Amino acid sequence: MLKHIIVVYYSWSGNTAKAAREIAAQAHVSPIELTVADDTFSADMYATATIAQHQIETDTLPQLTNVMPSVSPDDIVLVGGPVWHHSVATPVRQFLRQIAGFKGIVAPFYTHTGTPGTYEAEQVKSGLAVDRQTTTPQILQWLKTVAA
Repeated sequence: MLKHIIVVYYSWSGNTAKAAREIAAQAHVSPIELTVADDTFSADMYATATIAQHQIETDTLPQLTNVMPSVSPDDIVLVGGPVWHHSVATPVRQFLRQIAGFKGIVAPFYTHTGTPGTYEAEQVKSGLAVDRQTTTPQILQWLKTVAA
C-alpha cells in the first residue's frame, strides 16, 4: 500500500511556513497549518519564548484552533515548527499530544536561528533542519529517507 504524506506545521514568523510549503510541494501534497488563538503569543520573539517555557513547565499547552487531519497507520506525518528555547514549539507539542497513539511514521522538520538543542531528541525520526542554505535536493533526499 502506498504511504500518504501529511505535512503539518506551526509557524510563528513565517520561516517554517516557507519550509513547509517547499516540503509539501516536493511531496505533492497541501500543507496543513497548526493555528492557535491570536493572543496566545507575543510579537516579540523573546517574550514568546518565555510564554512557551511557562506553557511547558505548567503543562498548559495552547489549544489548536483548526481541525486536524485524521491519520492512519499507513501515513507519514511530517511535522514542522520553530525551535523555541532549544526545544519543540508548544503548538507542535500539542499536535503531537493529539496523535500520541499514532502507529505510523512521524518525522520532524524545524527552523532555527542558532542551535536546535534537544528538538530531534524529542521526536521519533531524524529530522530536517531548515535554514537559508537548505536546498530542494536536500529536501527530496530527506523525504526519501523518511519514506524508507
